[in-house]
Amino acid sequence: MRTWPKSLRFRLTFWYSALLALPLIGFALICYLVFAKALHDRTDRFISDALTAFSRELVAERRASGEADDAMRRTVEEVRFRDLHIAILDSGAQVIAGDAPGDSSDHTIRVLTRPVVLQGQRLLIAGSYSTADIEDVLARIRRIFAVAIPLLVLCAATGGSLLAKRSIEPVERSHEQQRRFMADASHEMRTPTAILRTESDLTLSREHRSEGEYRASMTIVQDATRRLTRIVDDLFLLARSDAGHLRPRRESFYLEEVLHDATAGVRAMADRRNVHVALGQVVEAPFDGDEDLVGRLILNLLDNAIKHSPDDGRVDVTLSQGENAYEISVVDGGAGVPEEVRDRIFDRFFRVDDDHSRSEMNGSTDTSGAGLGLAIARRIAELHGGGLHLVESRPGRTEFRVTLPVSRS
Repeated sequence: MRTWPKSLRFRLTFWYSALLALPLIGFALICYLVFAKALHDRTDRFISDALTAFSRELVAERRASGEADDAMRRTVEEVRFRDLHIAILDSGAQVIAGDAPGDSSDHTIRVLTRPVVLQGQRLLIAGSYSTADIEDVLARIRRIFAVAIPLLVLCAATGGSLLAKRSIEPVERSHEQQRRFMADASHEMRTPTAILRTESDLTLSREHRSEGEYRASMTIVQDATRRLTRIVDDLFLLARSDAGHLRPRRESFYLEEVLHDATAGVRAMADRRNVHVALGQVVEAPFDGDEDLVGRLILNLLDNAIKHSPDDGRVDVTLSQGENAYEISVVDGGAGVPEEVRDRIFDRFFRVDDDHSRSEMNGSTDTSGAGLGLAIARRIAELHGGGLHLVESRPGRTEFRVTLPVSRS
């Protein structure tokens, strides 16, 4: 048994088409009835006017000839109208002159009568008119409606379907992104929570442990907790951003100071990999924005660069000023981003699967390691009226560039 389609697009199209078709059919029916009545009324007026003229001529002939029979015969012969048959009937409805109504007609006829008194005799004049032409016109109208209405509904349904697709596509795409986001978030949070559960169960499984064993266990728990906390913070930030609740503060600060603080903050992490973070040429860059969020943007880029740098590698950071924007460049010497995934590196939870990203720096990175760093960095840049782009990526050199608008005094 076929069920009602669940597609929202189909349902919207169906109801849109139905709501259009019903008034259209009603309008067509009313127009048809009004037009049919107008044609029949016009025919009735024609028959009535013809009978009036015939009655006058009959009375005039009666006065001229003196005999009623001669007057009726002469009037029937001389007074004729196209497609109209006139007959004179006596009081018993018997034809005494002319053709009986309906004679020689294969179509529906309309018949009107009018009484007349001739030499004291009460007679009835009947006029019959074939409606063949009216029926042909009405039949053509019915055929036109039968073709035009389905075509109009079909065109409306097609247009409605396209409009519904354009209207619903972002909603359905957002729903799919939300579903994927929840699935990815659950997957990413499952690892640290599993570590916490396993390590705690293992620690408590033995009644006595040495202080060193407890410290080692708590170190693992601490790393997992930090990662879990960072994932939750990142998810919360993205959720606020998606809901339009993430509004950066507007305060004055200097971008070069944020760069100095960020590069100093990641040096301990970089030293564990023997990666040298070098702050190159910078310019004085007064900026109005949220210093904490911009700092997080820079930290995310540096964290990403360090993770993908080879051992004993180098990360170069520069700050320059163009005509309308500041440009912050972060360059690492890693293997680069494969061509086929460059369009996806700013997607949430997306990670390039190389040895360094899989190891996730043994839990020592400042970001969650869940593939949220670049997505958050780009969103922060956009919230400040700028952008984040992958400028170049090849083995030995990958450059990300942040653009932020120059503050105008």
